Amino acid sequence: MIREIRIYGDPVLRAKGKRIEKVDAEIRQLAEDMLETMHGANGVGLAAQQVGETIQLTVVDVSDAENRPSRMWIDGAEVDPKEHMPLILLNPEITLGRETEVGSEGCLSFPEITAEINRPQHVQVRATDLDGKPVVFEAEGLLSRAVQHEFDHLHGVLFIDRMNSASKASLSGRLKRLVAGER
Repeated sequence: MIREIRIYGDPVLRAKGKRIEKVDAEIRQLAEDMLETMHGANGVGLAAQQVGETIQLTVVDVSDAENRPSRMWIDGAEVDPKEHMPLILLNPEITLGRETEVGSEGCLSFPEITAEINRPQHVQVRATDLDGKPVVFEAEGLLSRAVQHEFDHLHGVLFIDRMNSASKASLSGRLKRLVAGER
């Protein structure tokens, strides 16, 4: 079922997600709904807060992003990211690399707004899946950026918080309209 995506100004987007202690039918259904919602909106990631749930669950799928490559490693060996999509990550923890790069980001909670955001190029991820099994990988490219973006959502951090002040100032009118419910 496609769920309503919460738009900037909704306080749930600033809520820190609670750890998921037990996977039940409700969590499984939420993950399925989030995947359907993300794909329906042509997104590459979606956090539970974006559909009104304050838990640490995110979904990521970069398999259709041909123009923005991703790299992925599991147990030190490089793998094809497409073979591991979609990712359903519960209670993710990340370790950020030192080198950063600027790249374009958008967010389903900020319709038609994109900005150049500086983020670490490399990320290590540790999470669990819906079966309680560990999900451990490293990523670069769009996958790294998407995981970092969604991890931020799970902690109430939005991509506008990562913008430089000039970018944020240039978007202030559009952001005010989103908060006011105007698109």
